[in-house]
Amino acid sequence: MSKSLSPILALLVLALAGCTLIPEYHRPAVAVSSTWPKAPGHRETPARAAAVPAAEIGWREFFRDPRLQQLIELALTNNLDLRAAMLNVDQMRALYRVQRNALVPTVNIDANGTRQRIPFGFGGQGRGFTYSQYNVNLGVAAYELDLFGKVRSLKRQALETYFATEEAQRSAQITLVAEVGTAYLTERELTEQLAVARQTLKAARSNYDLIKRSYDAGVLSELDLNVAETQWQTARAAVAGYEQQLAQADNYLVLLVGCPLPDDLAPPRPFNPQICLSDIPAGLPSDLIARRPDILEAEHQLKAANANIGAARAAFLPTITLTGSGGTESTTLEGLFAPGSQAWNFSPQIVWPIFAAGTAWNELQAVKAARLIEVANYQKAIQTAFREVADSLAVRATVQTQLSANRALLKSEAQTYKLTEARFRRGVDSSLNVLTAQQACNNARQNLIQTEYSRLFNLINLYQALGGGWNEHTAQQ
Repeated sequence: MSKSLSPILALLVLALAGCTLIPEYHRPAVAVSSTWPKAPGHRETPARAAAVPAAEIGWREFFRDPRLQQLIELALTNNLDLRAAMLNVDQMRALYRVQRNALVPTVNIDANGTRQRIPFGFGGQGRGFTYSQYNVNLGVAAYELDLFGKVRSLKRQALETYFATEEAQRSAQITLVAEVGTAYLTERELTEQLAVARQTLKAARSNYDLIKRSYDAGVLSELDLNVAETQWQTARAAVAGYEQQLAQADNYLVLLVGCPLPDDLAPPRPFNPQICLSDIPAGLPSDLIARRPDILEAEHQLKAANANIGAARAAFLPTITLTGSGGTESTTLEGLFAPGSQAWNFSPQIVWPIFAAGTAWNELQAVKAARLIEVANYQKAIQTAFREVADSLAVRATVQTQLSANRALLKSEAQTYKLTEARFRRGVDSSLNVLTAQQACNNARQNLIQTEYSRLFNLINLYQALGGGWNEHTAQQ
């Protein structure tokens, strides 16, 4: 039997020594600026390497609110989108192993027995006889020799696809962490906005009741009453709108978490400007290519498409498959392993697609076009990443000015309301002017709340854009 297997072993050595036709991979050139864009009228963001890159800051260190940390932990356990991304990784890992196993022959053990009666003669004349056949074989069925690297090219393609799904899982987690943080901030902002809107509604209703009594006494006109009612109904509509948005924000948070919010969560805290890190380093623009998982995913997809070219090129060359077996064969069970019962067969096959060259050529052109598509997707992923970081840096550069202006505006409106109320008490001003001044003050307070949360939203967006949210804790440097 060893002599019968020697041709197979020789061909296996040739297969292992074969080359692949995968083109040499070169990372596509991308125009990357050495500095971050500068917002008009503001200082330029320095581009320098950070001691701890934003991508390596753990989300527990970035988000400091205990309730938010619990929500993120729940989401990472229960969110169905993240679970699907993790299962995609398991699926691609298994498919890669299937493709990798194609490099190794599949060896089967086959044992069977046959007993049949064969008639002798026709028309019922003569005597038949009973025939038995038993055999045990160890064989290889249709194993393709990878002389030109087709199987290895497909293996490399499966490996890069698997790596891409791993990066997609990282990207899904980073997105989920940022979405939970944003949804939680939205819920907290709407809670504060609703409280201010209810104060406005309470004041508008009190003013309407006062003017209604004055109108019934004949002191004020119907126009005054209509104006007061308009302000009251406007305030009612605003409260209803904030209640609706708050309910939707709660529902979205439950969806992200993947389960009803448990009762033992830490209680929500009032507005805290330090709910997350006050600032994070932007780092070097070139760091994005190595730290953004969506960019790495696009590059692995590009490498997979590059490996497909090797498989398509191999389609022009012969395909050699081997089928063989060796074992014992006998007409009786007793003689199955007796001397002289050895049997073997060896059946190599070569197929060269001479008249299918046109099909192979068009398939190669399609695979090359697919690679160019992945090049465009990779470059677009980098451009998108730079745009997201640049947008966040532009907001960071301008939001402090907005905060300063809105604080000054609130201070001014609060003083106006205070003076108008004093004039009303002295009988110099009307209650309508007092209500108008109070509404302006509340509007300024709502604008300030919105701007304060906008700064936090932008910090989360910048954290996500720089690739942060994958690590739970910041690694010790």
